[in-house]
Amino acid sequence: MSEKTNTEVKKGQVTYDDKVIEKIVGQSLESINGLLGVTGGAFTGLKNKVVNSDDVTEGVNVEVGTKEVAVDLRIIVEYSKDILEIVENIKEVVSEEVKDLTHLKVVEVNVEVVDIMTREDYQASSVTVQDRLTDAGKATGEFVSEQSTKASDKIKSQVESAKSNQ
Repeated sequence: MSEKTNTEVKKGQVTYDDKVIEKIVGQSLESINGLLGVTGGAFTGLKNKVVNSDDVTEGVNVEVGTKEVAVDLRIIVEYSKDILEIVENIKEVVSEEVKDLTHLKVVEVNVEVVDIMTREDYQASSVTVQDRLTDAGKATGEFVSEQSTKASDKIKSQVESAKSNQ
């Protein structure tokens, strides 16, 4: 009697939500020299001025098919850097990362350069209201603590002076 081996192939498919591919793209962009940021437009910029956001998908839009992906990006580049070189690096890194992680082929990466800034200007413009309030709160706390210490020292000094006068 011969043994039977089950050679049945499992059927099914894997699909990816757009957000998954957007996160892969967003994470892959963090290593691009000369790329200061990816922006989602005016509303996103306004939101980011109010609160800190680590959402790597902002400014990343994708169309995901069963075997292919198209990517649209809105970027801010660093002044004095070769923009075409930055864009070529973006295309290469995004294509490789998406393919390595999902086995999907990136058929196009459309890049809109929406701003160019020095690194210093970009960092200054990235300070949020939340950051400013946090800094103000820390400064206020330090001031109150300092004044409290001074008042405490003054009271101790006066108590000691009163004791020595008795």
